[in-house]
Amino acid sequence: MKTRLQLTTLLFALTTSAFASAEEFSFGHVYEANHSHHKWALWAADEIERRSEGRHHIEVFPSSQLGNEVELNEGLDLGMVDIIYTGNAFAGNYYPPIALGSAPFVFRDFDHWLAYSQSELFEELAQGYEEATGHVPLSLTYFGQRHVTANRPILTPDDMQGMKIRVPDASLLLMFPRAVGANPTPLAFAEVYLALQQGVIDGQENPLPVIETMKFYEVQSDISLTGHIFDSQPTIISGDAWARLSPEDQAMFREVFSEAAKQGSQDIHQQEQELVPWFEEQGVAVHEVDREPFAEAVKPLLTGNDVGWSVEQYERLEAIE
Repeated sequence: MKTRLQLTTLLFALTTSAFASAEEFSFGHVYEANHSHHKWALWAADEIERRSEGRHHIEVFPSSQLGNEVELNEGLDLGMVDIIYTGNAFAGNYYPPIALGSAPFVFRDFDHWLAYSQSELFEELAQGYEEATGHVPLSLTYFGQRHVTANRPILTPDDMQGMKIRVPDASLLLMFPRAVGANPTPLAFAEVYLALQQGVIDGQENPLPVIETMKFYEVQSDISLTGHIFDSQPTIISGDAWARLSPEDQAMFREVFSEAAKQGSQDIHQQEQELVPWFEEQGVAVHEVDREPFAEAVKPLLTGNDVGWSVEQYERLEAIE
């Protein structure tokens, strides 16, 4: 008969062995720990560990701990990170057509975006990205309508003439500010608050939940609801990490991250409804904006020669009901 000490030692050895054999994955993103994207990344990590009975463990790193957007995308190739959230525009650096999902004024409303996220068109774009890079988009999560903040109202395209506005460091996201005569200034996400506070830039553009979690409203007096982009992020797993999974586990990863994206998208959409009165309570001026003049300034560029998608793909997106 084994002694209590022997049984304890055996149990410890078995537990240690099981932990050591767990497949480890890193999940990096640029959003703060209080942002919805991080909440659902943690949920997905916990759910995968539960469903795999501890065979797979995902460590989530928020707040650009593993790098900015550009570095995270490079990290997939370099083996520095296994899973990322990234903007369509950044994914478009590797497969240009997928950037269509972050083009300005291509979505009518949230329901149009939601239909796109579940469409054959998005499936084809995700497959094209996978074939071009070897990395696998698992899902698409709504990020919100991007709006302009400044220390004055932005109500017409003329109000943006010469405005030094921060944009993410992706070429597609220069389209809108350039079309209305602004001066787009690429800047890392983590540097924006200080740049606004010090007056290095005049304003920035992001969805309401980001303006809240990053506290941009503390250093910007006005939010103008331009709604110029209905933005979203694919969740992408590196090809190397994907290859380590059995077909059954690949299906499980897709299912979990699809559920996280569905819940996370609704979460962001709900926050958008609630945050306008909240910002007004904080003393921020929130302005309704006629989007049509802004959209008209951008429209000719959406089918230009230098965009990454085809006219046929653009027209298919416009036709989605």
